[in-house]
Amino acid sequence: MTNPSAEPSALRARLRVALPMAMKARDRDATAALRSALGAIDNAEAVDGSEVRAGAIENSAVGLGASELPRRDLTESDIAAIVRAEIDDRLSAAGEYEALPGGADRAAALRAEATVLSAHLTVD
Repeated sequence: MTNPSAEPSALRARLRVALPMAMKARDRDATAALRSALGAIDNAEAVDGSEVRAGAIENSAVGLGASELPRRDLTESDIAAIVRAEIDDRLSAAGEYEALPGGADRAAALRAEATVLSAHLTVD
């Protein structure tokens, strides 16, 4: 659960607004890129639950949400770094696909996805 007092990220808000618009326009590249970037941001907010240990039932938390941990609060620069990493991943993969026979179409799609994310990143 995110801190309700935390101010929402402008970049994340732009990505969230753009997603339904891309879906309505049936833009597969934009939809895939935006979903992936928003998923990466959500994953970065997740906390590591590896320190949670199983124990006796009588020692467990009781009540709805009692055992949940708060999600990390990401700064605008953290979110921008995640989106930049998504762009870099796509461009790198596009280069690899271009080296494969018949990979030009997928490389073009990945470059289009990177362009979509870049446009949202540079709006500031």
